[in-house]
Order: sequence, then structure tokens, then C-alpha cells
Amino acid sequence: MSSIRTPQSRPIPGRETEQVRNNAGGYGFAKDLWARLEDFLILGTTGGTYYVGEDTLTADNAQVVFEAVAADGVRAVKLATDVSTARPPRAPKNRPALFVLAAAAAHGDAETRQAVKASLAQVARTTDHLASFFGYWKNLGGKATARGTAPVIGRAMRTALASWFLNGDVDQVAWRVCKARQRRTPAGEAFALRDALRVAHPKADSPARRALFGWIAGNVSDDAARAQVPAVDAFLTARAVTGPADAIGVVRDRGVPWEFLPDAVLTEPGVWDELVDTIGMTALLRNLSRMTRIGTLTPMGDATRRAAARLTDAGALAKARVHPMDLFLALRVYGSGRAQPHPRADPQHWSPVPAIADALEEAYELSFGHMEPSGRRLLVAVDSSGSMSFRHVTSGGAPLGSCYEVANAMAVILKRIERGNCHVIDVDTQVHASQVTARTNLREISRWRPSGGGTDLSLPFQWAQRQGLAVDGTVVLTDNETWAGRRHPSQALAAYRQAVNGDVRVVLAAMAANGHTVGDPRDEGVLNMAGLDASLPMVVNGYIR
Repeated sequence: MSSIRTPQSRPIPGRETEQVRNNAGGYGFAKDLWARLEDFLILGTTGGTYYVGEDTLTADNAQVVFEAVAADGVRAVKLATDVSTARPPRAPKNRPALFVLAAAAAHGDAETRQAVKASLAQVARTTDHLASFFGYWKNLGGKATARGTAPVIGRAMRTALASWFLNGDVDQVAWRVCKARQRRTPAGEAFALRDALRVAHPKADSPARRALFGWIAGNVSDDAARAQVPAVDAFLTARAVTGPADAIGVVRDRGVPWEFLPDAVLTEPGVWDELVDTIGMTALLRNLSRMTRIGTLTPMGDATRRAAARLTDAGALAKARVHPMDLFLALRVYGSGRAQPHPRADPQHWSPVPAIADALEEAYELSFGHMEPSGRRLLVAVDSSGSMSFRHVTSGGAPLGSCYEVANAMAVILKRIERGNCHVIDVDTQVHASQVTARTNLREISRWRPSGGGTDLSLPFQWAQRQGLAVDGTVVLTDNETWAGRRHPSQALAAYRQAVNGDVRVVLAAMAANGHTVGDPRDEGVLNMAGLDASLPMVVNGYIR
């Protein structure tokens, strides 16, 4: 055993204090605090790995947030804000960023609380976001009472909550308010904008905003509010509809969003027939299953034709910044024919319409139109060990596939962007040929199974060295639970650089936020990132470039 060749079941001599034992029994490098916080912001705690359960990851990652706030709360808030507001989106869910802001508000110093005040309206963009933040903050910084936990309101928190009601012109705020005035916190507690407004006491800067605030609080009548705020007028008109015909009329005449309409009319196929042409692209993607379930989208139907036309409009996809990963998720959810958004509710079922599934696949193809290849040679290694197939990822209770399937979907995206300059392999304790090509259909991936066995993530670099394959970048899609090799990945990378290309860059994309990495933290040519990051192809493109 030496610093050049060390079994992965042992730490590298001289680096013992920098390495940690992973959940499979092998050794890797501990990520620094800020890399772990970024992993949490992107991945959250939406699932465990083969070796670690979700409950353990939740506790570990919450501790990372508290440590980051204690170390530099302003930096933690800025990182959360940057991840939350990035375009294209970096995180599939916004709740981790809201949790970081809540922890900073509850446990940060005065400067950190000021940073929260400045960022809250940017991160909490909807009522649901604000409810999540409020619930996290109340439970982290509140005081225990006989009925639970009560909030402790200071000046900074009042100002932070007030910023939500003051960010944007009156109609923009009213639009957000009317879409949802009540939500539940992550703990299931009721949350109303009226209560938040009374706590915050925002100072109105115009008669229209004063009327809006009074209407939210219940002190201004509907007639008085609608006379001052057009969005409130549109909302009250929409809420007053009594049947599908009225609902269709108000959608056509006032251009109201579907959230303004009463629940009773949202079960009507004709209403959604009208909404197919007016809702935003992301809302269309989210509601394809609903429209199919209630009968708006049917084989050879006119609404189906119009929905498919919108989905396959390259210009609209680019304008809405729809990412290939968004369309992969939409295709998997829709094609599953089943969802259970709430564990206690009955599952929902629908029969996917082939024309819509085909349109989603075409939209996926079209979404690559604005992406440029890096012009560099790329090796992509997909971890095909047994641990990658253990857990099936879900979205809204709909099955998406295993970590192995998601990793292969990302590999396909990279292959599509880089074309002939990208080669994909599978790795367990051996290197295997991958089935990924530039023309791989995403439906194919669900039939693929990993080769199984152990994990040796030194193999991509050893294989490339033996092949004399001169690449500019290597992307490893893994859960980081490597243990089987007789050499550490960082050692194999160093040998590859010495023998083939000393300037190669490496991206280690983790399928789970488990706090460790196979990358050497001293290596400036290694980028650690969360593997479920929707912007992975662009990050790889820029980094390798």
C-alpha cells in the first residue's frame, strides 16, 4: 500500500484526516461545508441511497445547514438565493432554499437576518413558498406553547414578511395573492396570508395597495377592492362563475389563470379545453395528467391536437426556458399513468394518450435547439453497481425510475449535446459498454438494468489510460459509494493525467447528498455537483470549456 496505489477499503497514507468512511465501507474525501450545503439545496433529502435511509440524510443535512449558518450566515443565505433564483433552474424543488433562509432567520446573527430580509421575496415567490418558509422558521425559532409552537416576531422578521407584499407593483402582488391565499406549512399547519399580513404590518405606498392589504385582512369589501385593483376584480369575477360556460367566458374575456376558477368547474373537460390555449407552458406540462384523467385530452381530440402543437413549438419552449430534464420528468410522470401527490389520498390514474406522449418526446428533442456543444472531448461514466438500482425516484407520487435510469437520462442529454465528441461507459467493478447513443429514445432507458456488483470509481480513469483516450473532461454519475477498487479514484486520475492528459477536468455528479465524494478537494480540476441538477449539461459545458 502506498500514496500511489491504495485499496479503496483503506484511507490514502498521509491523507487519513481528510478522508471519511462512506456507507459502503470504502473511503472518500469529505466535502467541505459549502459543497455539502449546495448539495442539500439542489437535492434536498428526497431519498436515501442503497446504504443510507432518508431519515439519516435528513438529520445530517439539517445539521449542515445549521453549521453553515453558524460559520457564515450571510454566505449561506446568498448561496440559497443564488440556487433558488438561477435560470435555468438549478434545483428541482425550492423547499431546501426556504429551509436555509428559515434557519438563518431563526439562528443567524443580526447581519444574517438582514440578508434574509433582503432575499426572502426573491426566494419565496408564491404563497406556498411563503407558507413553507413561515412553517420552518416558526418551528426552528418559535417558542413552545400548550398548543404547539408559536412564532417569535422581531423587527427583522416583520420587515422580511412585509417585503413579500411590497415586492412588485400592486397588480403583480394581487395576482400572487389571488392564486392562493391559504396553504399549509410543511408540518401540515394552516397558513393564511391574512395572518402573515397582520404580523408584518407592511406600509402601503398607494391607495391601490392600501385597498389590497385591507381586502386581504378582511377590512375592505370586495366591491371597494375590485374598484382599485384590476387583478382582484378579475379574480372575483372568476370565482363567481357557476358553470362551465361562464368559466370559459371569463377565461376568454379576462385571461385569468386556472387557479382563479372554482374547484367545481376545474373538473369539467370543456373548461380545460379552453385553458389548453391560455395557461403557461410549465402549467401545461403539470396538468397534462389531469386533463387526460377528466377527458379533455382524448385520442384524436381537438384539445389533444392543440396541446401537442403547443408542446412542439420550439420558440415557445425556448421562451419558457423548458429544459430537457423537465421534459424527461414530464414524459415519465405522464407515461406512468399513476400519481399519488398526497400519501393519505387515493392514487390518481389515467390512460396516457399516445399523441401527447409523442409530443413530449418531440419537445424533448426540440429543447436541445439552443444548446451549443463545448467542442471538447468528453468521457461519461455511469455507475452501474447494485446500489444505483435500489431506490426508485418519484415525483408527486409518480414513478420516474432508479438512480441508474436518471443517470442514463443525463448521459443521453450530454451525448445529444456533444455528439461524436462524447463516449459513455458503464462501471461497476469492471468497465462495460453503454447502450447510450445520441439517438437513444428516453422510453428505452426504463428497460435497462445495471450490471450490478460492487463499485470501483477508479476504473473510468484506469480504462481511459489503458485505451490512450485523450479526453478534455470526464463526467462520473454515481452515488459515491465506491469501495471495491485497489486504487483510489483520485490516484487513478493522477496517473491518467501523468500518462495521457494533464489538463483533464472532472465533474463528479452525485445521485444523493451523502456528504462525501471521491474527488480530491485539493484538486482544482475536479468539480463536485449534485447529480439531479437540471442545469448539469450547461455546467459541464462551461466547466470543461
